[in-house]
Amino acid sequence: MARQGRLVLLAGVLLLLCGGTALGAKRAAIPDDLRDVVDDEEDEEWRHWGAGSGARDVPERPPPDLSRMDPAALRAEILRGHGGPSLGFVKLRPGVRRSREEVAGVATRWSNVLRTGSVAAKFVAVDFGTLMFTMERGRDMRELKEFILGQAEAYEFKVGDQIFRRPGDPPLDQVIDMLRKQKKKEDEL
Repeated sequence: MARQGRLVLLAGVLLLLCGGTALGAKRAAIPDDLRDVVDDEEDEEWRHWGAGSGARDVPERPPPDLSRMDPAALRAEILRGHGGPSLGFVKLRPGVRRSREEVAGVATRWSNVLRTGSVAAKFVAVDFGTLMFTMERGRDMRELKEFILGQAEAYEFKVGDQIFRRPGDPPLDQVIDMLRKQKKKEDEL
């Protein structure tokens, strides 16, 4: 017991001696005037980090003659340089029963996936077959279009008066009419 007490006392004295020397050590003085310090650790990429690119994703080209363009080409030309916020709706594939939680889950999953691809779009469930999305940067519309049309749950989406769907898919109204006729035939049997 006496031996343990001596060991504890010896460890305490050593701790005080080491701590005292650490506390009594001189601190390095850092002057306030740093004009003579050369900072050569930054490279060009670091200096421009966080700044906007300045250049747009759209290549520079001479303005087209708008008077000779058909309406579809004119609309595409106007939207080509659009960079502001956008709002639209996605119609989910008809004929599939979904719960409120499933639709909200689709909206959350799509928002998270697009966020990882640095597309600032947020989806919100409107009803059992419709999602609404908002985008901060309209210039990401091409990536959003490719993403939505690549999803199995999506049938078409609308931005403004433009409707986008996969090539070969009939308009949503025709699909709904076909489903109603099919259901009516099943009810009659």
